[in-house]
Amino acid sequence: MAANARSDLDGNPIKAITICMIGAGGFIGSHLCEKLMAETQHKVLAVDVYSDKIKHLLEPETNPWSDRIQFHRINIKHDSRLEGLIKIADLTINLAAICTPADYNTRPLDTIYSNFIDALPVVKYCSENNKRLIHFSTCEVYGKTIGSFLPKDHDLRQDPAFYVLKEDVSPCIFGPIEKQRWSYACAKQLIERLVYAEGAENGLEFTIVRPFNWIGPRMDFIPGIDGPSEGVPRVLACFSNNLLRGEPLKLVDGGQSQRTFVYIKDAIEAVLLMIENPARANGHIFNVGNPNNEVTVKQLAEMMTEVYEKVSGEPSLEVPTIDVSSKEFYGEGYDDSDKRIPDMTIINRQLGWNPKTSLWDLLESTLTYQHRTYAEAIKKAMVKPVASSS
Repeated sequence: MAANARSDLDGNPIKAITICMIGAGGFIGSHLCEKLMAETQHKVLAVDVYSDKIKHLLEPETNPWSDRIQFHRINIKHDSRLEGLIKIADLTINLAAICTPADYNTRPLDTIYSNFIDALPVVKYCSENNKRLIHFSTCEVYGKTIGSFLPKDHDLRQDPAFYVLKEDVSPCIFGPIEKQRWSYACAKQLIERLVYAEGAENGLEFTIVRPFNWIGPRMDFIPGIDGPSEGVPRVLACFSNNLLRGEPLKLVDGGQSQRTFVYIKDAIEAVLLMIENPARANGHIFNVGNPNNEVTVKQLAEMMTEVYEKVSGEPSLEVPTIDVSSKEFYGEGYDDSDKRIPDMTIINRQLGWNPKTSLWDLLESTLTYQHRTYAEAIKKAMVKPVASSS
């Protein structure tokens, strides 16, 4: 079917729109831009301070869609051009955020400003100009499960009512103020409440997305290669970095936290459904995750070690993991959520979306990319210090 003859879920032809995408140069933004260029006729005003992850989409000589994507190098903190872009777009998607747990403790002010204060003008401009907003939040807004407050051996810990996270029912439970890890979740929850209030009071058309660990190529950075040497990315990139360098994977507090992981390409399908079905998506908060891909962080480390051995042809270490305390790894004030399993009822009912990719397959795809992209650069980087020491 030709891209210009596509229909929405109710059988109506999809009209091409202009999308102002803030944070387009990041992991999620780059995959969303790719999908919009390859499969739709929509136009994208790509707003970010970095364009490395989308530069392959911006080369006019090689792309048939070069007239449908424009890059605007804007820092949304202090740039008057932002409102102008939101005004000429039909829809704004805000992906901009500081979203690496290592920063929540060490840079709590930046975390709060980035996720709440800097997002305020975006919400305000959309509301004042009657523009639709898809705002990216996080599964972290749920905090801890109700079940985590029960005794360890309590039967109800196994009852889904005490741990499955529902958009319209589950409370948001954070740790004490001195646990600064919750600075991110709290800022994200407050901006959600503001978006929701703009909808209720001023008629803002909005959709809120709560991603549950979206995984795939181009996620985060590899420290010292395409990110700061001292940087600590999220778990998948951390483990990838260890595997690429032939180092044991560090398990924080034994890696007992449980997580679910969803493949970025599955998740982007869900976002496209939200973009193109406003009547079904407006006013809703959507969990986007894969409850079938649940593992402890320790099990994730074991799987990644096995997958990496397969894709790289390199044998794994005799001792593939080591335990570190959260205080040692993240610093003082770290706290964690025990379990994150999304309820999928609302997104399934409204958009008919279900994730498809198994954890093994998404790890294989991601680690194949990581190995192909970074293995040589890391080998060179690891040789340099030895050569230059005198």
